[in-house]
Amino acid sequence: MYKNKPILLIDDEVKITQVLKAYLEKNGYSTLTAHDGKRAWELFQSQEIALVVLDLMLPDITGEELCYRIRTQSRVPVIMLTAKSNETDLLRGLKIGADDYLAKPFSPRTVVAKIEAVLRRTECDELLSMPVSYNNGDLTIDFKNCVVKKNGEVINLTPTEFKLLRALAKAPNRTFTRDQLITYALDDNFNGYDRSIDTYIKSLRSKIEPDRKNPQYIVTVHGFGYKFVSEIREPLKGKEI
Repeated sequence: MYKNKPILLIDDEVKITQVLKAYLEKNGYSTLTAHDGKRAWELFQSQEIALVVLDLMLPDITGEELCYRIRTQSRVPVIMLTAKSNETDLLRGLKIGADDYLAKPFSPRTVVAKIEAVLRRTECDELLSMPVSYNNGDLTIDFKNCVVKKNGEVINLTPTEFKLLRALAKAPNRTFTRDQLITYALDDNFNGYDRSIDTYIKSLRSKIEPDRKNPQYIVTVHGFGYKFVSEIREPLKGKEI
């Protein structure tokens, strides 16, 4: 599916885009390259892009600014390339909408593997238009119609609770910080503190977990945030919930 669309490589170092282009095309992907923000934006607006690989250090506009522009128009996946290893810089990039990042120096093979992982995750996200059953029907989520059932009974979640559950469940086993959950799941006008997420998670657990004191779905990653854990994930084809 995604190999029918080009991957946009944006880096002011020509050699880097040449190497990545060669590796990606060897693996069956088509590519477009840009070495400044202006050209990258022109290509993004004129083409249907599968994924963007974006260097943060561009000569005309910052990668953060370009990522912000992309997010005003599209949810196309963005992987940041950065020489910045500072956690604050990386979290800021993720908060403005990047899906993942790689710190320089990196192996081209690692970049290709990361691209394929993000594309698989994005494709899975698009396929979740059907209801999904977890753990033999213990929990069922209809992402499209915003309906959740526990043992066949509809659970009344608040809009905020459903948005948090949707963000977590669509990326199983991925750990989200509280700031990331605010960015990805909640409205832009959310004005609560990051610790407000803990209160919502506590309420959500009380509704979906068999034992909220020993959660099996929404697990705490101490010192970081939360993740949705489920080994069984079955689309309910042709069924309604």
